[in-house]
Amino acid sequence: MKLSMRSRYGFRAILEIAAENKKKPVQIKNIAKRQDISIKYLEQIVGTLKTADLVCSTRGPKGGYLLTRPASEIKLSEVFLALEGSPISVECLQHPQHCPRCKDCVTRVLWMEMQDAMLGVLESKTLQDIVDKLGKNNDNVSYQI
Repeated sequence: MKLSMRSRYGFRAILEIAAENKKKPVQIKNIAKRQDISIKYLEQIVGTLKTADLVCSTRGPKGGYLLTRPASEIKLSEVFLALEGSPISVECLQHPQHCPRCKDCVTRVLWMEMQDAMLGVLESKTLQDIVDKLGKNNDNVSYQI
């Protein structure tokens, strides 16, 4: 499985926001500059995170984006599912009626195990775990994922 650019950029953006730890809103233009991401594309990605209720925006000259909950309460699986959707894109996992072989399919069981393993890792970690691991108290940190 290959992560999309959308997910890689989305994780970098939300980690920038998480690193501020509710000190102040983070502006899109600052994330875009530090991460070398197009502002237009980043606005779409952050819009997705906002729709998923992971970030919220504040208006005004000092406005920007904040997490909706503490970083320690946001699981990486929530971020991943908001940005990417299901980790294994096999139609039969979401819609068993799609394939007449679903009930007896050995590979479907394998796809389910792979999906469960991946989601299990993402479910076991929070944004705070990553922020702590990468030493996020540095104002000039650039998250390269």
